[in-house]
Amino acid sequence: MTAQTPAGAYTTADGRQIGGVVLEMKNITLRFGGVKAITDISFDIREGEIRSIIGPNGAGKSSMLNVISGFYVPQEGEVWYKGARRAPMKPYEVARQGIARTFQNIALFDGMSVLDNIMTGRLTLMKTGLAAQALWWGRAQAEETEHREKVEKIIDFLEIQAIRKTPVGRLPYGLKKRVELARALAAEPKILLLDEPMAGMNVEEKEDMCRFVLDVNDEFGTTTVLIEHDMGVVMDLSDRVVVMDYGKKIGDGTPDEVRNNQDVIDAYLGVSHD
Repeated sequence: MTAQTPAGAYTTADGRQIGGVVLEMKNITLRFGGVKAITDISFDIREGEIRSIIGPNGAGKSSMLNVISGFYVPQEGEVWYKGARRAPMKPYEVARQGIARTFQNIALFDGMSVLDNIMTGRLTLMKTGLAAQALWWGRAQAEETEHREKVEKIIDFLEIQAIRKTPVGRLPYGLKKRVELARALAAEPKILLLDEPMAGMNVEEKEDMCRFVLDVNDEFGTTTVLIEHDMGVVMDLSDRVVVMDYGKKIGDGTPDEVRNNQDVIDAYLGVSHD
């Protein structure tokens, strides 16, 4: 890292601009009954960075993403967004704030075309009412045309023009993952949450997805939070990494710092602590 500023912004070795803290998790604790999924975890996310959350299965990674996106409300701790404490919100309210996500298990509409699935990502940006949209008249017609133009640009960006009219249910797994990414991008997020976007992919599909994650960050300046089990992918893509194990934070730093953290090494090698 070079060109450090008093505000904490910096320029990466490859010339990318990383800004100040945009999202901060402060002492987050999440319980399900008597079971703690997350225990007193704090970390921040800087504008424009790729921030990964890693850990063994059951570490609480997806639960943390669900707290960020509003699906879960923690019993303790605070979420701060753009310098202000965020009150408990519904997921659609979080989406309107500029936070979009993909899911560990693909959540698309199989009977709808690729284009129509991606269009659902624009719903929080539409201003006309349901009645006007149903009649498809006047402002509603103009608005839908405008949103379709935005979606077509995303389709071109992710190189899925050939399947734009194909029902999603007919697509192979890797392309479904790409369509889900497209739907999230359609919401024009400031922060993009990716929950295992490369799980189950072959090597070629992973390479394509890595390229798209980098391109989204580079071309749109989108802050990205990534959960991924492939450590090679994590270390190559990430600016910083937070490591969870059994609901607790055991590491936080650059890929090199995390790679050399003994607690992280023990957790991934299954070494027990005294």
